Amino acid sequence: MSSSRLIGVGVGPGDPELVTVKGVNALRAADVVVVPVMDTGDQGRAEATVLHYVGAEKVVRVVFALNERTDRGRREAAWDAAGGRVAQLLREHSSVAFATIGDPNVYSTFTYLAQTIGELVPGTVIETVPGITAMQDLAARSGAVLTEGTEPLTLVPVTAGAAVLKDALSGPGTVVAYKFGRQAQAVVEALRETGRIEDAVWGSALGLPEESIRAAAELDGRPLPYLSTLIAPARRDGGRGGKL
Repeated sequence: MSSSRLIGVGVGPGDPELVTVKGVNALRAADVVVVPVMDTGDQGRAEATVLHYVGAEKVVRVVFALNERTDRGRREAAWDAAGGRVAQLLREHSSVAFATIGDPNVYSTFTYLAQTIGELVPGTVIETVPGITAMQDLAARSGAVLTEGTEPLTLVPVTAGAAVLKDALSGPGTVVAYKFGRQAQAVVEALRETGRIEDAVWGSALGLPEESIRAAAELDGRPLPYLSTLIAPARRDGGRGGKL
């Protein structure tokens, strides 16, 4: 039985200033910090953020085949290899942090890693440190209000299909869409068909030099960065406290 700890640390959407104090402390206290990378092994956004707070000698890159969506066998093999590498680190160290963009409990690679480690290294203590999400950052940077009063908030990964997004847009409240860069045209069409495009806002690379924030009505349907975020605010009558 292991006595090691695996801590999933949310490091926010990319702006290093949006890592919480608790997150920074967890990264610095860990023996090693694992960062997920794609098959190419290139530096990812999580690593770029982490390096603002810990030295490169403490960071370990682990390939998670983050861009593999068609070959399930290849994806599963990559997951097994990644889990095995992190399991090895846990046997060698008492504390391993895993840095994930956004929050470790919101569409995060960490969820699957934690399940794997629970099987490979029984007894490992698994914890998470929450992080600021892209929808929060986009709301702050664009001025879009996520919720008021009794309005619901729906978060949709467009990788589930544009029909799921359209259903959400047809309902009440604010709708946030993640992971839709390759399906930008379908997203624009869904916004137009449901009459939600006028107030919607899109953003990517938030807090980074290449940051882009635009009104959704300006999008022409061409592919966008994978880590794109869309906010379609609830329909509001303009009155203060109308939904209380």
